[in-house]
Amino acid sequence: MCWTPHATVATIVERDGRFLMVEENSDGKRVFNQPAGHVEEDETIVAAAVRETLEETGWQVRPESLVGLYTYKAPSNGVTYYRFCFVATLLARGQDYRLDDDIIATHWFSRDELHERHDQLRSPLVLQCIDDYLAGRRYPLEFVTEHSALRSDPTSP
Repeated sequence: MCWTPHATVATIVERDGRFLMVEENSDGKRVFNQPAGHVEEDETIVAAAVRETLEETGWQVRPESLVGLYTYKAPSNGVTYYRFCFVATLLARGQDYRLDDDIIATHWFSRDELHERHDQLRSPLVLQCIDDYLAGRRYPLEFVTEHSALRSDPTSP
């Protein structure tokens, strides 16, 4: 049996004390999450964060720093996820951008509003990443070293 790790990205975007979140379907229920998703083959981790945020929210962003790398084993399927969580700055709203099919809506929630919805969060990592961000945890993007063959992407630092 071959074990395959799942590399994922998430993006924290804050505006006026509120965080950009997506409402999505997961395992038959509505949940809230940061814009997040899997890193695709031949894609840099930073580029994946930019792409996932655009696909799920319609917002173009510029990653500024890394909040952390998180490991989570989902009890529903036993899969281990490695989540790179970034902080990003809003650049522009994509014009006429169609969101991913599994996204129901986007929202701006305060930390307290997210805490009130703790049973509706996709995983405990959602609030953990926000709390680490609010505690001031930041690492430079250079913390994530990506091989030069992947760096041809202009969004990669």
